Amino acid sequence: MTRLRATCHRRGGARRRLVALALAAFGTAGLAACGAGSSSTSPQAAPQESAHGAPAAGAGAAALPSSHVHGVGRDPADGALYLATHDGLFRRTDTTWQRVSPVIDLMGFAVAGPGRFYASGHPGIGVDFPQPVGLIESRDAGRSWVVRSRGGQSDFHTLTWSPKGLLGADDVLRATTDGVTWRDLALAEQPRAVAASPDGAKVLATTANGLRASADYGSTWAPVPNSPLLLLVAWADPKTVVGVTPEGAATVSTDAGLTWADAGASVGAEPAALSASRTAEGKLEILVVTSKGVERSLDSGASFGSALTG
Repeated sequence: MTRLRATCHRRGGARRRLVALALAAFGTAGLAACGAGSSSTSPQAAPQESAHGAPAAGAGAAALPSSHVHGVGRDPADGALYLATHDGLFRRTDTTWQRVSPVIDLMGFAVAGPGRFYASGHPGIGVDFPQPVGLIESRDAGRSWVVRSRGGQSDFHTLTWSPKGLLGADDVLRATTDGVTWRDLALAEQPRAVAASPDGAKVLATTANGLRASADYGSTWAPVPNSPLLLLVAWADPKTVVGVTPEGAATVSTDAGLTWADAGASVGAEPAALSASRTAEGKLEILVVTSKGVERSLDSGASFGSALTG
């Protein structure tokens, strides 16, 4: 099991680097999955260190808790900030990062509601999950997870959720309404990121050939004319969408992705993860994770600063 995971990670890491480089150069790359496995787990099954020697929870107030971050989001229950990483799920406390999950290489990551998360990826050493894990779900803010479907089959590198269901992409874009039964969708290009509006009325996908949009939850797709080449996209509300380019420049749409305007600022590095939401005061909050840390904007992307308080 150890040998299988290490092999899978080396291939997965190489693929992720190739995808980022290819997309920035207007190319394309495929993502594939590894295979084999079993059932459900909680933090007690997790080693204190990952198999790859990443920093333990709480290391360095301003540093990221893992060298590879694949997802970022806030829990609607309390507004807590979470990072889905190569070494599990981390929650931000006042001054540190605390790992709350088993050590699972969390690739695709989606917040579905208060304390309710979906993810995919690969199990760490000693974690009794299939390889890859398929679709996994947590209903206690990441502390424990269960395999819902496609265990040993799918490593979803992007996941998105709305009340209409889940969309995920491994080597194929797929959709499910119940988390168990999936159908394949037709999208000519491999998506780097897929994001559904909060009401599920529209889905956007970033590809090496430009932004694609769907009004029937992924069944059909059309190019978005005059859109920028985006690496990641995230919805803040049914009309407001945020995108970041491969170079880290922010752009915002206020008409559900039909037209886009440069936000005016860049995070200055390749983005690894993106989220957008509204604060209690109604401000647009943009969170972008890069190798430098978690960058935050509260002025619609006109400027960015550290999201961390410690």
